[in-house]
Amino acid sequence: MFISLIRTVILYATIIAAVRVMGKRQISQLQTSELVVTLLISDLAVIPMQDTGQPLLSGLIPIFVLISLEVFLSFFMLKNGRIRRIICGKPVVLIADGKILQENMRELRMSIEDLFEQLRQKDVFSLSDVKYAIVETNGALSVVRHAEADSLRPKDAGIRAKENELEVVLVSDGRYSEASMELARWSKSRVKRVLGKEKTPLREVFILTANSTGAYTLIRRDSSLKKGKQK
Repeated sequence: MFISLIRTVILYATIIAAVRVMGKRQISQLQTSELVVTLLISDLAVIPMQDTGQPLLSGLIPIFVLISLEVFLSFFMLKNGRIRRIICGKPVVLIADGKILQENMRELRMSIEDLFEQLRQKDVFSLSDVKYAIVETNGALSVVRHAEADSLRPKDAGIRAKENELEVVLVSDGRYSEASMELARWSKSRVKRVLGKEKTPLREVFILTANSTGAYTLIRRDSSLKKGKQK
């Protein structure tokens, strides 16, 4: 029983490392080669995890080989567009200048219902609003609306909009987030000055968020909210 536990922990850590090496993607964003490697790794890990009679290396070695192949192939595809097209395919245009390309839909075996479902997921509820719709190599649908159906942007109205700043969590449930503090260019001493100003000890902080301009939002454990700016 103990041996099975140890083997499971080792394989779990190996799979986590494998996913990190292959990059941060959601399942829907995986390219063909990445999806194949992910499925194979999960199958390979199950065999030595369940069968303690199997050597652990019989699962680890193929996993490391697959990771190495995927990394090598990814690097090779960066250098050679033809290889990338062979492995990942190419984007397919489904709507061009507002016209549905039925031939391309048949090529992808996509029904009208599938197309409308994906359009709704892009907040498009009328086919007449769409100028271009393209299925990317990872299966996601990209949509370009007609100008009259698109959202009005500040620059279209001649307005100079203020840039948005990245807001990050500096303190969560009474604990500092040093990575986020570095991202927003905040220091612990600066956070402590805010908490001192708001007369709130660290242990009473539920969430403290801030951005690089110094604007912050503090939510205490009692759900009270305070906003301010720290220079």
